[in-house]
Amino acid sequence: MKRPSARFSRRDFLRTLPAVAAGAAAFPSIVRASVLGREGAVPPSDRIVMAGVGFGMQGGSNMRSFLQKNEVQWVAVCDLDKDHLAEAASIVNRHYGNNACAVYQDYRELLLRSDLDAVSIAVPDQWHAILSISCLRKGWDVYGEKPLSHSLAEGRAICDAVARYGRVWQTGSWQRSVDNFHRACELVRNGRIGKILRVEVGLPSGHYDFAGTFGQERLTDPPPGFNYDTWLGPAPYWPYCKARVHMNWRWNMDFGGGQLMDWIGHHLDIAHWGLGFDHTGPVEIKGTGEFPTTGIYNSPTRYWVETKYADGTPVIIAGGYDAIQSGTKWIGERGWVWVDRGGFETQPGNLVQEVIGPNEIKLTKSRDHSRNFLEAVRSRGASIAPAETGHRSASVGHLGVIAIETGRTIKWDPATETILDDPEASRLLGRSYRKPFVLPE
Repeated sequence: MKRPSARFSRRDFLRTLPAVAAGAAAFPSIVRASVLGREGAVPPSDRIVMAGVGFGMQGGSNMRSFLQKNEVQWVAVCDLDKDHLAEAASIVNRHYGNNACAVYQDYRELLLRSDLDAVSIAVPDQWHAILSISCLRKGWDVYGEKPLSHSLAEGRAICDAVARYGRVWQTGSWQRSVDNFHRACELVRNGRIGKILRVEVGLPSGHYDFAGTFGQERLTDPPPGFNYDTWLGPAPYWPYCKARVHMNWRWNMDFGGGQLMDWIGHHLDIAHWGLGFDHTGPVEIKGTGEFPTTGIYNSPTRYWVETKYADGTPVIIAGGYDAIQSGTKWIGERGWVWVDRGGFETQPGNLVQEVIGPNEIKLTKSRDHSRNFLEAVRSRGASIAPAETGHRSASVGHLGVIAIETGRTIKWDPATETILDDPEASRLLGRSYRKPFVLPE
């Protein structure tokens, strides 16, 4: 199939008009006149018009980051919970000093808009693929939260849609835009610790009470203003209770993937970056997990996943084991490099001060994850965390979950993305959808 060209946007059209006419035609009513006078202001016709879907937790933080960028004009918010929706709209309206932010409870109404260039999506995992592909098909660039998908098959579908529609994608694996992670990966990639003998990835364990609702498991009707059936979407039906939804949904495997999938797009993503494995995956995976014996949550509270890559590199991913330090640690023939949020250590210690030379491997440098996305939207180049990269990171977690659930060693072909000689495990690469929800073509 011939790949479609990028959408001819509103900004492109305006640039074809005489300057005076373009300025008059493009000035949106939602922009204060004072905006044009502030330092670094961007003409309205050159702004990237954005909207957001999902404001239960990370979506609000992402939106605030984009609102600080002068080149962004945020025009709409969408959420199934009217309380979240009202709060998100108020943030936008306070920022611009008006009441012009459009609100939607149904994402299909948002899809009717013709003025958007990009969207930020931060919703429960079971909705990632449907929403993302719908927006990509509409012709919008996407900033999408990690993990990229709720199943390995969905991740491949998102990557295919990004390529098919010629869109820009940024995964919310923001550690790639932080200095210590970038420096650590460059040291490893440039052989400062020699051949890599082993990689250890330490993730959180247990279940956090994000919303302060643990213990509130009594079944009730959903609160007014919250469309719970649509919130469930393609996931199997579960009766409503307060502890099951906002933020704590990730502890139910039908909506999320526990700590393993919640963090795989961070520290394992960094492990891949340092190894140069952004477009591949392990060839062998095995794992064990410990699960709750009471309550409504069913994701593993402790887990140990061992993987092996084609070049023989073993990577261990663990949560709840003192033997594996939080963060990412590459252990080589001549030392080690460890990095975590706020932490960066090496052995030998002077490696921390090493300077990467002009003729060595230089990884993409970003110090602002949202700005890196906007720069890619303008240039039509790749972001620092494109869909394929996010997919390969999430894939390791998905395969780890399959290995834990089956209790077997999984043989994986990362080139064809198939499980070898195990039909039962292969069926777990995708998920069935509750009617009437379907994955867009």
